Amino acid sequence: MLFTPIQIGNLNLANRIVIAPMAQYSAEEGLMNDWHLIHLGQLALSGAAALTIEGTAVTPGGRTSYGDVGLYSDESEFAMARVLQSVRRWSDTPIGIQLNHAGRKGSRQKLWDGGAQIPHGRANGWNTYGPSPVAFAAGETPPTALDRSGLAAIRDAFAAAAQRASRLDLNFIQILGGHGYLLHQFLSPLSNHRDDEYGGSLENRMRFPLEVFEAVRDAFSHDRPVTMRISATDWMDGGWSVHDAIAFVHALEARGCAAINVSSGGSNPAAQIPVGPGYQVPFARAVKQATTLPVIAVGMITEFEQAESILSTGDADLIALARAVLFDPRWPWHAAAHFGAQVRAPKQYLRAQPSRLQKVFV
Repeated sequence: MLFTPIQIGNLNLANRIVIAPMAQYSAEEGLMNDWHLIHLGQLALSGAAALTIEGTAVTPGGRTSYGDVGLYSDESEFAMARVLQSVRRWSDTPIGIQLNHAGRKGSRQKLWDGGAQIPHGRANGWNTYGPSPVAFAAGETPPTALDRSGLAAIRDAFAAAAQRASRLDLNFIQILGGHGYLLHQFLSPLSNHRDDEYGGSLENRMRFPLEVFEAVRDAFSHDRPVTMRISATDWMDGGWSVHDAIAFVHALEARGCAAINVSSGGSNPAAQIPVGPGYQVPFARAVKQATTLPVIAVGMITEFEQAESILSTGDADLIALARAVLFDPRWPWHAAAHFGAQVRAPKQYLRAQPSRLQKVFV
């Protein structure tokens, strides 16, 4: 099944392998550069059915770190257009983008520098915002609680980024509603302590993320899919649960969401997460049993037979690769060879096809 086609909205995918968004911490003032050209270019030749640009901030203050990519200005749009133009010259792989606002998890060092919060007023630091003034980790500066005008501004920023994505001719949008970032902060009782219509009940906590989804759906090309990545659980007592996640998926489905990417965690650094091969797949299975939407599984999926099993047992409809494809950018090629299937490859690489195998490249 790994190499059978599937449709996400109006987007036809050649196989069930998609490249997940992976932060590179290499932008300059939110602008893509040659690193992103190299990174995305090689992944666009991987044989995967689709490629997702890393979590991209909709405002400068919505970045996780000062090295994050943004899509909030003409300059950032132009820089991304330059990268996309070069990649598309040599690859017809569908390319999408993950839109995000970091909320209280913003203003941080780059990952390889430790990822600690940079206080407002210091170099590369800024004031962060969230649903409530609750810090992400002990000792960090709490975010400023968003008022109505702040909520409207962020919602409008998501819509504006979606319009820029349309102009860039991107094939799909994924909204990041998990991993402890702003939209997840509204969903989770661990970070949302509001007593207005955006806090308290599950319906209220879902309200702002759903408003953002609707704004993005309205602003993006209507013939192209908008999807959502969610965390299915906080892995914490009293936090966001898989039952909450399924209710959220139903609300998204009713609003025209085209697919759900099921991840987990991110709300609290103290969460005890049993990380291991396929540790998030049971959540994908639970969501898939509750919705007709295509479900994407992600998280420590590294082996060919493992990926095939997830699909063949009906736990998910697609597999998202992250670290595995960084380690082996030709993972889909090698999987196709393993299963006797086929993937698209550049003509320049056709002579790399193993002669002892049947035809792998098309």
